[in-house]
Amino acid sequence: MSKRFAVALAAIIGAGLLATNAAQARPELVPVRGAEYSPGTIVVKTNERRLYLILDSGHAMRYPVGVGKSGKQWAGTTRIDGKYRNPAWSPPKEVKHDKPNIPDVIPGGSPKNPMGVAAMTLAGGEYAIHGTNMPGSVGGFVSYGCVRMLNADITDLYNRVSVGTRVVVTR
Repeated sequence: MSKRFAVALAAIIGAGLLATNAAQARPELVPVRGAEYSPGTIVVKTNERRLYLILDSGHAMRYPVGVGKSGKQWAGTTRIDGKYRNPAWSPPKEVKHDKPNIPDVIPGGSPKNPMGVAAMTLAGGEYAIHGTNMPGSVGGFVSYGCVRMLNADITDLYNRVSVGTRVVVTR
C-alpha cells in the first residue's frame, strides 16, 4: 500500500468517525434544582448551548443545540405555535440578504434543507426549534436565531411537546 493511499484512507476513516460522533443523538435525563419552570416548559440556555425540557420539579431532558451566532442571539419567552414534519424552508430576508444565491424555497426532505426532519415554529417571529442537515453544527453558535437540534433529538422533543408549549430562551 502506498503512503499516499494510506494517508488518504486514514483521513476518510477519521472523517467518518467524526461525522458519526457528531450525528449521534444524546438527550440526557438530568437533575434540575428549584421550581423556577413548570413541567412541560422548554428552556434554551444559549450560553450552554443546551435545551432543557422540564419534566418535573427535579428532572429535565437535556439536549445539545446550536444557537444564534454573535449578533443573532435573543432572549425571552414565547410559545410553540406550529409543528411540522419535513418542512419546506423559505429563507428569511436577513439570510437571503447574506446569501442571495440561495433558492426562495427549499423543499422538505431535500438534503439542502436546513430545517431537518421536523420544526416547531415559535410565536412572534421567524424563529423555530428544528432539526438540521448539518449535524456537526449542533453545539455551536451557528444560526440566525433559531435553535438547531440533531434530527433524532428534534424527533424526540417533537413527540414530547405540543402546540402552546412555553419556551424560555436565556443567554
